[in-house]
Amino acid sequence: MNHKAGFVNIIGSPNVGKSTLMNALVGEGLSIITPKAQTTRHRILGMVHGEDFQIVFSDTPGMIQAVYPLQKAMMTFVKISLQDADVLLYMTETGQSDPQKDTKFLEKPQKTNIPLIVLINKIDQTTQQALEEAVVHWHDRFPKARILPISALKKLNTELLLEIITKLLPEHPPYYPKDMLTDKPKRFFVNELIREKILLLYEKEIPYSVEVVTEQFKERDDLIHISCLIFVERNSQKGILIGHRGQALKKLGIQSRESLEIFFSKKIFLEFHVKTNKNWRSDSQQLKRLGYIS
Repeated sequence: MNHKAGFVNIIGSPNVGKSTLMNALVGEGLSIITPKAQTTRHRILGMVHGEDFQIVFSDTPGMIQAVYPLQKAMMTFVKISLQDADVLLYMTETGQSDPQKDTKFLEKPQKTNIPLIVLINKIDQTTQQALEEAVVHWHDRFPKARILPISALKKLNTELLLEIITKLLPEHPPYYPKDMLTDKPKRFFVNELIREKILLLYEKEIPYSVEVVTEQFKERDDLIHISCLIFVERNSQKGILIGHRGQALKKLGIQSRESLEIFFSKKIFLEFHVKTNKNWRSDSQQLKRLGYIS
């Protein structure tokens, strides 16, 4: 029996729905989702398996003009995803033109034979006229690409997208075991789920100055004991994160524990330690230790 397998990488500007799409396609909440830009910091793989195919989806950070080292490391994940793609999904939405930063990233794939599918997302939130104008715009921009309107949130045309992708995959043995869902360890998802809650609960610079590291993950049949280090760049941010009499941190702990119990389907004992780690986003050694730089 012929078997198909390949890497299908999702790229696009921040907040166009890349993570929502991958979660919809994979059927699990692997990528955290918030309304804030730069929610996704890493490249996350999620797999869809069939009897004669394996699709390895790749969620990537939103494409931005990188300023400081953390952002540059995030954009490296995007560049790598352009190099190893068997199929490239470029996500946009109606009303979004062709941002200069996106054009820069898409120059190389346009010179190759990598199949490109332009996904116009959030069609449940737009008008027919706006959608038709978007289809014309992207068809003119990428004449060789397939243009597909979708709603990742409502799962409109996502089954059709899977069918199209499967047909485009090259013949290849599976890259990963067929019972594997993602390439990331459990501690990674602990860090991400807590960071998701920080993005939702805190304002301004706090979410972008925070990193979460799981120091202890002890799993029993009925309970997981998790100890996490949350660090920020300045002492003033530490005070805001903890809040008056520790109330903000307590709220973060309750919401994080609830999400982790759903994710792992087990009771969770969760504890936090908050530290100041000055300018970690600009320190290449720390970024390497945190997995942003290989």
